[in-house]
Amino acid sequence: MASTTAADGEPPTARILVVDDEPNITDLLATALRYERYEVEVAAAGRVAVERCRAFRPDLVVLDVMLPDLDGFEVARRLSRELPRVPVLFLTARDAVADKVHGLRLGADDYLTKPFSLSELSARVQAVLRRARHPGPGRLVCADLELDDDAHEVRRGGVPIPLTATEYSLLRFLLRNGRRVVSKAQILDHVWPDDFEGADTVVETYVSYLRRKLDPLGPPLIRTVRGVGYTIRPPGP
Repeated sequence: MASTTAADGEPPTARILVVDDEPNITDLLATALRYERYEVEVAAAGRVAVERCRAFRPDLVVLDVMLPDLDGFEVARRLSRELPRVPVLFLTARDAVADKVHGLRLGADDYLTKPFSLSELSARVQAVLRRARHPGPGRLVCADLELDDDAHEVRRGGVPIPLTATEYSLLRFLLRNGRRVVSKAQILDHVWPDDFEGADTVVETYVSYLRRKLDPLGPPLIRTVRGVGYTIRPPGP
């Protein structure tokens, strides 16, 4: 397993996995990114990349489309389903518009066509990492789940999830509260209209609706805290 750390001995600013089957490319990128103070690991095949992502937990994947086993699109699809969302920068010799559109629809954060300059790659890496760390005010994120309030869209692992108006409002309220546990009463006050006269069991019903739509695409995110309420958190303890 090849791994490099920041060249100056300082703590790395981010972890990056470079996936390409050409050793000269991975060597060049690993060296360049190391001098940018990134910790770098490389993989030469798609399945290896998926396995290393699980262990390395990169902050960004620089991913070639043309790989010997799984193509980059399939690797990106698997990563989006199996792991909390990892930003992906596609790196490829393909310059067809259809390929770029396909990659972006899979949730890629950027698309760089070979040949490229190292300065352009560096700038794009910095931009993708900055967007991932500081999402816009209208974007709420939990693991690989994203709610874009400006576009009124919800995606998990890049897959669009159609929600009713009430389901959308409930999910937005949970996401806005982050890891906080909110009670049924709080949810009713913020999600349902003031003149709602039904029982608080309606909250349980709509939480179950959300789970049916979210859980098939990845690990459960909405958790029940018995006797208290609900919270939404990334997978883990």
